Amino acid sequence: MRGFIETYGTALAGLAVFLFFVAFAPNFSNPANLLNILKQVSFLAILGIGFTFALTTGELDLSFANIASLAAVATGGLIHTGHPVALAILAGLAIGVAGGALNGVLVTRVKVPSLIATLATASIANGLAFYLTAGVAFVGRWDAGFVALGRANLAGIPVLVLWMVAVTAVSLFVLKSTRTGIHMVCTGEAEEPARLAGIRVRAMKVLGLTLSGALAGLTAVLLTANLSSAAPSMAGDYLLTAIAAVLLGMTMFEPGRPNVPGTLVGGVVIGVLSNGLILMGADYYVQDIVLGLIIIGSVALSASTLKKAAFGV
Repeated sequence: MRGFIETYGTALAGLAVFLFFVAFAPNFSNPANLLNILKQVSFLAILGIGFTFALTTGELDLSFANIASLAAVATGGLIHTGHPVALAILAGLAIGVAGGALNGVLVTRVKVPSLIATLATASIANGLAFYLTAGVAFVGRWDAGFVALGRANLAGIPVLVLWMVAVTAVSLFVLKSTRTGIHMVCTGEAEEPARLAGIRVRAMKVLGLTLSGALAGLTAVLLTANLSSAAPSMAGDYLLTAIAAVLLGMTMFEPGRPNVPGTLVGGVVIGVLSNGLILMGADYYVQDIVLGLIIIGSVALSASTLKKAAFGV
């Protein structure tokens, strides 16, 4: 029973929260509202899975939100000025990959702790985003095909939800069913034994941080398409919530370890809490308080993993 609670207790608590809002929050169980929750969670989950890749290799990435904002304004700026949609999408994805790879080089070659390296990268990305926009958002009526990436529905299901499911499935397959994924996990759990076993631990860390950046780039493209706008700080609010989703996920399924299913469920729980509190008329600051409590509680259960990722000790 103890093992069951440790593994599934947080998920069951999330289910209890969901049922509470079904019973007491007006219109919470409306199908349109539930689909809206999943749409909002999709951005959070994709960013959180990127952070999960980095943390799996024993590193932190605190730059993904700023990299996503930079990728978004690059994508939006190119579309706004009449460039081909394919070029704009590639630019957003490339900026995400480049930002993640830069983090990997700083951590593995320059030997800067990931906590410091990614904060520096975040600052650079933030400055570049404001430079490209002069602080003004790109808005307008954009190509319908591009907008469909974030707004379309397939068989009644929002395409954003399908993107989230696809990213989750591919990420889970990579980490659980490929040699590279197993090497990433081994690198994060026991770096020196992994190195002695012949695993290229530097390459795995670079890969983990690069994948985090790549998913930030993907999120940027989808967010820009969904909003038909791009602003220099548009992904900033996702930093703490995505990290909270990952930390909450580390308390379930594989307690103490970053894991993709946990991140997904953690994101859904946070989305449910946010939506339910709004429908019940809670003040906006209550969400911040609840988010802070989630982070504190999750870190208390995963302190050793986070300490190792932040400072390499």
